[in-house]
Amino acid sequence: MNIIKQLSVFLENRYGRLTELTTALGQAHINLSAFNIAESSDFGIMRMVVSDPFEARRVLLEKGFAVSLSDVLCLQIDNQPGELSKVLGLFSDQGITVEYMYAFAVGEHANIIICPDKLDVCVKVLEDHHKTILDASHVETF
Repeated sequence: MNIIKQLSVFLENRYGRLTELTTALGQAHINLSAFNIAESSDFGIMRMVVSDPFEARRVLLEKGFAVSLSDVLCLQIDNQPGELSKVLGLFSDQGITVEYMYAFAVGEHANIIICPDKLDVCVKVLEDHHKTILDASHVETF
């Protein structure tokens, strides 16, 4: 299965905290392939796909960050109007809820990190409909 390990890091909203995180990863030679930051007035959550998630988790825990690992997948679709809607329709038809997702497009393709509530069912639906699910090695080359 093309499951990707994603890190979620709790970030206090204070000056320099994001710099501390990215510096720690950079010094450990860990590359950020994709990320999203959701914030409130007091804190943020940075979700990220990195080149070495287990080492990144170790490094960030040593630096005092609250870190968790979770399973996500990366779907690649054509960068065309309506393509995401088609995929989401497949999920709806199978009772799959998307907990969150983040995406970016490059040229002809859009890459979408998805955290569904039923990961195994989601993968099967995508495979049954001949959708492209990227593995971690392809995500690293974004």
